[in-house]
Formats: sequence, C-alpha cells, structure tokens
Amino acid sequence: MSSFYRRALKKIDKLTGEQSKALLESAAGEIVFFQAILDSVPLGLLVCNEKHRLVMANKLSQMLLPINYREGVLLWSAFSDKKIIDFFKECLLNNEKVIGREIDAKVRGQSRLLSISVVPLVAERKVTGSLIYAEDITERRKAESRLRRAENLASLTTLAAGVAHEIKNPLGSISIHLQLMQKSLKKNAAPLPAESASAAASAAADAALIDNCFRVLNEEVERLNRIVVDFLFAVRPIGLELRDANLNALISDLVGFITLELEAGKVRCLVELDETVPPFLMDERFMKHALLNLIKNAQSAMPRGGLLTIATKKLENHVQIFVCDTGDGIKQENLAKIFEPYFTTKESGTGLGLTTVYKIIREHQGEISVDSREREGTNFEITLPLPQKEKRLLPYKAAGGGGTAGGGDEV
Repeated sequence: MSSFYRRALKKIDKLTGEQSKALLESAAGEIVFFQAILDSVPLGLLVCNEKHRLVMANKLSQMLLPINYREGVLLWSAFSDKKIIDFFKECLLNNEKVIGREIDAKVRGQSRLLSISVVPLVAERKVTGSLIYAEDITERRKAESRLRRAENLASLTTLAAGVAHEIKNPLGSISIHLQLMQKSLKKNAAPLPAESASAAASAAADAALIDNCFRVLNEEVERLNRIVVDFLFAVRPIGLELRDANLNALISDLVGFITLELEAGKVRCLVELDETVPPFLMDERFMKHALLNLIKNAQSAMPRGGLLTIATKKLENHVQIFVCDTGDGIKQENLAKIFEPYFTTKESGTGLGLTTVYKIIREHQGEISVDSREREGTNFEITLPLPQKEKRLLPYKAAGGGGTAGGGDEV
C-alpha cells in the first residue's frame, strides 16, 4: 500500500463525501492499472492465499494452463490433469519452493510443455500465500531440438568422406573375394568314389558348412554395406529433382502398395485427404521414401495391430501431412532425440531412418514435429510450403483516360 493511501486511511473519518469518492476512484484506477500490468506480463500468474485457495489469475494463465478458474477454489481442484495436481499438492503441502519444473499437459486439446514455478508470496515480511508462474516452452524446446539436430548433422557430414573411403571400399573388396572363393571351391570340388559312403557324407557335411559360412559372410557384408549407404544418404546433400506433383495421388499410390502388408499385421489404414491440396514442387521419390519410413515405423509400433491414419490438410500458404498411429508411443525423455542420428530403441535398427526423414523434409524447406504418449500412440506432423501466388496489379485508369498501373503515360 502506498504512503498516500496510508495517510488517507488515517484521516478517513474527516473526509467529506466527495473526498471519499475521489479516493475510491483513485484506488479503483490503480487496481485497473495493476491488473492491466499483470495481464500484459508474458507469464501465466496465479496467486493463492495461505490456505492454498486461488485469489487471482491473470488472463495469460487461463490461456496457458488447463485451468477452470474460480476465485476461492482450492488450487488443485481447478485442474483436471493428474500430473499438475500432484505437482501442486507436493509443493504447497510441503512448503517447497520450485523453479522451472517442466510438465507436459494437454491444453485445449494440444500437448504443450509447461515450465511452472512456485514461490512464497511475502507481504510485510510474512508469508501470506503462494505465487505461481507458468510459461509455455513448447516452441523453445522444439527450436533447441532443431538446432541440436542441425549441429549433429553438420558434425556427421565432416566424417562422411572418411567413412565412405575407409569402410565402403574394403567392404566391396571383401564381397568380391568371397564370391571368387565360392566359385573356386565349387569348380575344384573333386567327386569321391561311390563306395566311400562315409567319406561322401563327411564331404557333404563340410560342403554344407562352408556354404553356410559363405552365406553368413555375404549377408553380414551386405548388412554393413546398407548401414554405410544409409549413413552417407543421411549426411550428404540430396540432389532434389523438383517437379509439380500431386501429394494426394502420391499418398494413395503408397497406401495401395503397402495395404496388404498392413492388413497382415492387423493394422487398419484410414486415409483422409484434403481435395483442395494443389499440386506443388516436390521430389516424388524422396517424399515417398520419407512417408514410407514413417508408415513402417507406425506399423512396427503396433505389433498387436491398431489404426494408422494418414491425412492431408491445406492451409493458406502450407500443406500439412499427418501420420498417426495407436501404437506403443514414445517415452517423453526420448521425444527430443528421435531425429538424431544413431538414436534407436529397436534391437536391429540403425537409428538413421528418422534422420533421413528429417533431412528429406528439411530439403523441401518443410518442418516435421512429433507428439507422442506411451501406450496411446504417436502423431507425426509434416508442414510443407506452398508457392506464393503471383500478385498482379489491377488495371487502373487515370482520371484523364487510358493509362494502366505499371504502364501508364509519361508525365
């Protein structure tokens, strides 16, 4: 309370009606002013009294938080999200001060990452309640993840040339010599006399063992070669061949190609295509490769079957692609890492599949994001830019007659 109001309160009995009215109007004006300041602060602010009941909430808090605000209600009763309820109970009932606790929550149907802090509210050197402030850090974390992925890809690019020469060339040489050895052994295999049955059996067993060893060696060489090829694809610049292409037709062809495989895995595919999506510049080969990777990931996330949804949507200057599954989901701590090279939760995965998807989308000047919850499913969202429509000036006739905009008579 300001010193002006302190002095006025001491003389309240001596004030006239007009003076009291002026004092109230002044106080009301200051309250409105301070409320405007609180509503303009780029943080969600909640104030609780010492009994943990809500006293005040600024406008941004009601937009950022999944809160049903009513003045006087117990703080955690204003929320339905269990994680937020448990967090507030833990902090307030134990009188804990918490700064920047990150909690993911559903806000108006969207998953958002919130940073929430709880500090004591002190007035006249006494704790009179709690001050809670919240910030939506979803976009900041996404930007940090994009920057980290870009840095990782840049560092991998510097290693690509060395890896290509040090691994790929020897693998090719090994593969060729294995084939030559196989041909030489088959050519020089001498037939055994018919009467030595035991020797024939032993020779047959040895031959089978050798053939199996060669088969394993060839398979492992081929597997290593695929890993190197995927690695080089992930780090080398992609030479896109951009042509006007129909995204909806591309997706329809892709779904038709993989439908039987999905049905064999008890995966039902729902396709929802926005017919207003126009043809636009893309490399169909690479876009199919990226979408096929996402579909394969979704299929492997639903080992017991489920629903795969593929949808498109046209915005003003962009087109969105959604690939959503009802599978096992991704742990929250892994969400920021899934596009990073060599990160995988699969036993036989190389960790380059989603890195490749990310690279293809970025080469198309697009963005890709992911939203996932364990045991609920995963949603990938791709946003690709549409070319801006050419702006034309309307014909304009001058007051004196026949000129047009951009090509009128000289003055």
